[in-house]
Amino acid sequence: MVKSLTAIGVAAALLFGLAVFEWYFVDKEFSDFGTELESLYEKADAKNASVEDARVVQNRWEDRKERLHVWIPHNDITRIDEYMAESVRLIGEGNYALALPKLAILIHLSECLPGTYKPAVENIL
Repeated sequence: MVKSLTAIGVAAALLFGLAVFEWYFVDKEFSDFGTELESLYEKADAKNASVEDARVVQNRWEDRKERLHVWIPHNDITRIDEYMAESVRLIGEGNYALALPKLAILIHLSECLPGTYKPAVENIL
């Protein structure tokens, strides 16, 4: 009986520790990505962004995506991929008026998505 309770306690502690690590890792990755997006947004708003600037952010997202595939669903990654590709294309064409809303959506996603992986009651139930 004591061995069973100990094993259950250890398993619960490991699961909780993994959930906290997941939330911290996802939050850190999206925080850095959000900072890069905000910088690109400011350049695009001033009409100074180049396609190279946008591709740098897209390439950094591609690197992050490889690490995040373990922690977040494919649908969330695909949604970000689509908006990122559209933003790069629009900035490359010099169409900043259409690129800015796409970048704003990406910034919003980078702020709200990590909260869905936070170990909280609303995410468990």
